[in-house]
Amino acid sequence: MHVVLVEPEIPQNTGNIARLCVLTECSLHLVGKLGFSTSNYYLRRAGLDYWEFLNVSYHENLETLHQAVPCRRFFYVSTKAPRLYTEVSYTLDDYLVFGSESRGLPREVIDAHRDTAIKIPMWGAQPRSHNLSNAAAIVVYEALRQIKGF
Repeated sequence: MHVVLVEPEIPQNTGNIARLCVLTECSLHLVGKLGFSTSNYYLRRAGLDYWEFLNVSYHENLETLHQAVPCRRFFYVSTKAPRLYTEVSYTLDDYLVFGSESRGLPREVIDAHRDTAIKIPMWGAQPRSHNLSNAAAIVVYEALRQIKGF
């Protein structure tokens, strides 16, 4: 399974997601301009000794990633999506795409991929969204629960 972060801004979130990827045997794809250096102390601290075990790739933009793996399915996680993340069936070849912490994925990306745009439900006071690393963990573990049956 693949976790895709589009222009992540907060190194601690990316470090936590890197740890998630290592522990769940997912690949991490970092897309576009990052809000930090991957050699940044805070990123390494959040990922700690896991970073050397991480399968990480860098992509200029989403289009170059799509071109690199044209026959794969992409699920776009957004508060603007029409369908819940639990309403789809995942495979190990899927790409789970998350936007930046402050902007999320652009509306045009969600609109262009309505069939594979998914959301995590929220109740209560309705903050903007879940924390990026929490959102990634929620969706990755649901996908793996479906696939591995645990």
